Amino acid sequence: MNTKHKEAKKCGFVAIIGAPNAGKSTLLNKFIGQKLSIVSHKVQTTRNRIRGIGIFGDTQIVFIDTPGIFNAKQKLEEAMVDSALAGLEEADEIVYVMDAKKGVSPDDLLVIEILQQRDIKAILALNKTDTIKKDLLLPLAEKLFNMSVFSDIFMIQAKSGDSVDHLIHHLVGLMPEEAWHYGEEDITDIPMRLLAAEITREKVFLMLHEELPYDITVETEEWESFDNGEIRIGQIIHVAKESQKKIVIGGKGHQIKKIRERAQRDIAEMMASPVHLFLEVKVTKDWKEKPSYYRAMGLSFPK
Repeated sequence: MNTKHKEAKKCGFVAIIGAPNAGKSTLLNKFIGQKLSIVSHKVQTTRNRIRGIGIFGDTQIVFIDTPGIFNAKQKLEEAMVDSALAGLEEADEIVYVMDAKKGVSPDDLLVIEILQQRDIKAILALNKTDTIKKDLLLPLAEKLFNMSVFSDIFMIQAKSGDSVDHLIHHLVGLMPEEAWHYGEEDITDIPMRLLAAEITREKVFLMLHEELPYDITVETEEWESFDNGEIRIGQIIHVAKESQKKIVIGGKGHQIKKIRERAQRDIAEMMASPVHLFLEVKVTKDWKEKPSYYRAMGLSFPK
């Protein structure tokens, strides 16, 4: 631990919560300045609590990007919501991200009710404010503030970063006086194997979001580092049906090749090392019923 690390005065945890697809993962990536969390057209794509570490002057903030909170109907969905709610327990502050264009959705009302029941205050980040007229935005903000759940409201654009710096400045001021939990070079405390799997899963969603449902997970099965700095990674893309396997592979292997190339590029950028990525697509019909796959995603298997 270096001297600068020891002299750090402030450190705290900030949970990023909200309904699915409100922009939580985009905001986390903007906070950290590096891609950590899956961003996709599809809702409910963040499955585990990803912790990103940001340093702002003498303050270290550990951001917890949670899965969206929604009315869960399946085991995987229950595990995701349990993970999101657990993120509230370890946070010093909570940032609630809401899509301004959608307004107060049923999923938002569900989360707000949970906060009210637990007597928890949150900071509202009203996102995508460029997609709504100002004469509608201000009444929406007033309506939300009157719900007595939000201590402060920030109008932001997570994708472009507009006004995100004001939110960061506010959070820095709220962090407790405490030694840093992590070193200056750390950006996350989740295993690189899991993060690499998230990157590949993101590429699958981005490229096949129209054809492929949520019956997919990616498992990093092999990870080998060499003396010359290169890394060999073997991953399995688990799908539920043979027809889905054909979609992921594509004609003459065209799709899987593009997925591999794009995932390999992003993983190499994250690791700052040459990466050789090998992908296999496997039909695992009942993977959602097996605790081992939940553990691989950093989730607890719901009882």
